[in-house]
Formats: sequence, structure tokens, C-alpha cells
Amino acid sequence: MSQKFDVIVIGAGPGGYVAAIRAAQLGLKTACIEKYQGKEGKTALGGTCLNVGCIPSKALLDSSYKFHEAHESFNVHGISTGEVKMDVATMIARKDQIVKNLTGGVAALLKANGVTVFEGHGKLLAGKQVEVTGLDGDKQTLAADNVILASGSKPVDIPPAPVDQQVILDSTGALDIQSVPARLGVIGAGVIGLELGSVWARLGSDVTVIEAMDKFLPAADEQIAKEAFKVLTKQGLKIRLGARVTGSKVDGNQVTVNFTDADGEQNLTFDKLIVAVGRRPVTTDLLATDSGVDLDERGFIFVDDYCATSVPGVFAIGDVVRGAMLAHKASEEGVMVAERIAGHKAQMNYDLIPSVIYTHPEIAWVGKSEQALKAEGVELNIGTFPFAASGRAMAANDTTGLVKVIADAKTDRVLGVHVIGPSAAELVQQGAIGMEFGTSAEDLGMMVFSHPTLSEALHEAALAVNGHAIHVANRKKR
Repeated sequence: MSQKFDVIVIGAGPGGYVAAIRAAQLGLKTACIEKYQGKEGKTALGGTCLNVGCIPSKALLDSSYKFHEAHESFNVHGISTGEVKMDVATMIARKDQIVKNLTGGVAALLKANGVTVFEGHGKLLAGKQVEVTGLDGDKQTLAADNVILASGSKPVDIPPAPVDQQVILDSTGALDIQSVPARLGVIGAGVIGLELGSVWARLGSDVTVIEAMDKFLPAADEQIAKEAFKVLTKQGLKIRLGARVTGSKVDGNQVTVNFTDADGEQNLTFDKLIVAVGRRPVTTDLLATDSGVDLDERGFIFVDDYCATSVPGVFAIGDVVRGAMLAHKASEEGVMVAERIAGHKAQMNYDLIPSVIYTHPEIAWVGKSEQALKAEGVELNIGTFPFAASGRAMAANDTTGLVKVIADAKTDRVLGVHVIGPSAAELVQQGAIGMEFGTSAEDLGMMVFSHPTLSEALHEAALAVNGHAIHVANRKKR
């Protein structure tokens, strides 16, 4: 007789493991299935985010920025360091240790909450049965009242640049480059491409980013995107917009990339090439033909606003369903689904999911952009505040960028907060908290912000919405 659970979660990424923990906390007998194996050949929990995504990339970004500061900026503070060198192997080893610590922490949390972990591949069968193929090939079938599909995503491959993980790398292989490439190509000027390009540019690579779209960061507010393009270009990223890759040829330890742009056919040669053109849902062998679960035309699992699939009692969350592929989105969907299974009326506000690009300066936003709101015909009042006028930013020698607050001109309700600058992710999160409770620009302006802080820039931008900014000239008086 197969083992029976209240909830079975397939996938132990930031959506899956959070869903499993919350379900167990709510008194549900819960199992979680994971097949991913880390560098040591052992099952590693945490999904893309902890193993080959959010966490390792941030570790490399932090290490490379510290090198950049020591090399370029310490003298401003009166600090003399002599020759600064980067030991790439040590940087990579530090990244790997952070990953190991965090994935081990997830395993401990699942155990502490009483979640049964199965190592292997999970497949949904008819009748909410789940087949688990162990790492040794043995199969067993589990039964559940509820199943949560959280199988995640993987990098998109493109035929003109087939990944070999030697010279042409995807975002996973790019995390393990063992020496600084003299010439680095990046296909894709999205979050992953800009972050990984920044890491190696700081360490001395000549980086060219090839982007097929004519517009830079189209999802971001145009004012913020223009500032980001200017800043990143100044930092050394050569961003080629409107450039479509048509082919590539590996010759020994280098690769020549062919692409077309406004000037016609072009080619560039690199020592390493990173393909970062997006991610796609992982549904390979996830669903039996009679499982009853439907996929949409793009290969995502079809779900409603509460992540329920076409089969009662079967849910799907995270990268495998519609919406942004973000770890925090997946986690909150996991909590929502677990609570709904337990009988609670949980829901999620998809309009207020923050987006962050961890370059330096950081780029972050929540809510809608100025161009999107104007396209909807909304009358706006907008306030901005530059970090160049922030005392805290000056003290830290980190004054690039600005905060932008967008409010409805009729109601004063804040509809968007957009930031490029130091701690942009943290400032945007403050905006998200206020927006969740329907804050107005006036509300933010009336709050007391500690001084000196970077968050004062959010305060001043909110004041500027209605022409009340103190530490910068107002565009209008009221």
C-alpha cells in the first residue's frame, strides 16, 4: 500500500520548500520531493535560487564589488591598499560555501517541521498519485489529498549559440568561471545578463552585452531605464541594442558570434560567451498523460488566481506558472496555497511584487511605471529625489541615481516607486509596504524618517509629488 500524505510538494525550491514548511506548520502531513544534485553529487534543496541563481550570483556580485571599491574608490576615504588582486578560485569557493550552508539550512528546516523528504524525480499521475523515481532508479508511488507542483524553470537555449558549458555558458555555468576572461560576451540585457556582466566587468573583462530588443529594460520605468543605461555604459558594459544573434562558432578557447543590427551583419570574438535570454518552465516528465493538468500555449501550467490547476486538489506555483519568475513571488504563492489547503482564505497581491536588478547601483521598482500609467490615461503627480542630494549617500561616496514616486493626481494614492541607487531594493520594499495599505504620497511625506539615512530619499521624493520637498528644488509649488 502506498504512503498517504495530506500534501505532496514536487520541487524544493523557494516555492516548494516554503509551501511544504507552511503546510506542515498548519498540521498537514507533508512530503517534499527533490531531484537536483549539487556539485558534491548529493541532493541539494533550495532550487535554482539557492543553488545556481539568486544566492550564488549575489555572492559573486558582492565579492566583485568589494574588489572594485578597493581598486577604484578606497583612496577617496584616505585608504591606501597597494596593489589589489582578486583570487577568483577563492571567490568561487566562498560562493559555493554560502550555497552549501543555505541548502543545508533548508534541509534542517524541513526536518524540524516534520516534512518527509524524498530524493528523486516526482511525477503526477491520475488521481493525485505521485510516482517517485529514486536516484537509484527504484520507483514508488505516493498518494495525496493535495499536490503542489513547484518544479521551477531552467535557462532558455537558443540554436545560434548552443551551450557547451566550456566556452558558451548558460547562467549556471557562468557562476563557475575559474579565471577572468579578457573578452566576455553576454547575450541578453535582462536581469541575469546585466548582473553577470557586471561581475566580470568589475574584475577586468571587456564585456559586450548583445540584446535583440531595441529598448533597454522595457519592464522598468523609462526614466530609470535611461539612467541605468547611462550608468552601466559608463562602468564599461558595451550594450548593443537591436542586435539579433544569428550564429556562433567555437574555435578552441574562443567563440565568434555573428549578429545583425542597424548597421547590418556584425561579428565579435570572445573568450567566454554567456547566454542569458530568459528561462522556461520545467515540465519534462512532470505530468502523466492522464494527470488531467493543463498547460497553456507557452508550456506553463494553467492556474487560476489562487494557483489551482484544472484538477481539484492539484496546485502549481513559482516559475512553472504565469507571472514573473521571482523567488519571492514563488515563496508567497507557496504560503498562499498551503493556507488555502488548510482552509484559510489566503490571497496574494500580484500588483505589488517588487522587481530588483542587483547591479551597482541597484535598480528596483514596485507598482506601475510612468509610461504604463499614462497609457491607461491616469493623471499623475510625480516626485523625484537624487541621491546626489542625500547626506548619507554623500558620506558613503555612493550618490548615483534617484528615487521616483508616482501618485494618482486625483487621489494622491501612490501607484509606483522606482529607484536606481544604493539600497534600491530596500527602499522599494518600504514603498511596497505603504502601497499594500493604500498609502498616499502625503502619508509618506508625513512620516518621520531617521537622519541620516538613504530612506530619506524616498521621503523627499514623496514630498516632491505635491511640491513639498525640502532638500531639493520643487518642480511645482503648492
